[in-house]
Amino acid sequence: MLRTNLLPRIFIHKENGQEIQLSDPNDDFSPEAVLNFYAPTYPILTNARIVGPEIKKDKIQYRFESTMGTKG
Repeated sequence: MLRTNLLPRIFIHKENGQEIQLSDPNDDFSPEAVLNFYAPTYPILTNARIVGPEIKKDKIQYRFESTMGTKG
């Protein structure tokens, strides 16, 4: 019998030099919806871009990279 498993998604963003792993609030949310979900809690995410997905350690990882403080 063939079984399939969905890999869990995690969302990572850096704040003050530390990586913060954010859990997936809802499997049905798109990565953009997850970004909007966490933006009120982490205001720096309002100007972030989404990098990924990348599969690492049996998880699908998305990175929220802030564009604040960069020129060009």
